[in-house]
Amino acid sequence: MDEWHDPVRPQPVKVDVNHLILTGTLLWVVALVVLLAVPSLHQDGRGWWPWVPVFGVVLGVVAWLYVRRGRGNATAA
Repeated sequence: MDEWHDPVRPQPVKVDVNHLILTGTLLWVVALVVLLAVPSLHQDGRGWWPWVPVFGVVLGVVAWLYVRRGRGNATAA
């Protein structure tokens, strides 16, 4: 076959999912601290802004617990 019609499939990249989830959760914590430290970011109709990183942290913790229990691990599939 022609090389244009037979693409080479790359190997899957191994990723430490726990590290990825914890890094994302830490970034949400930093966003929450910044939002709470700068009052103008959560005043004047933007009172809901701090809730966004709060839910990001909550979802990150839930995801970390899910993966830690082994249910989010694709190696067993």
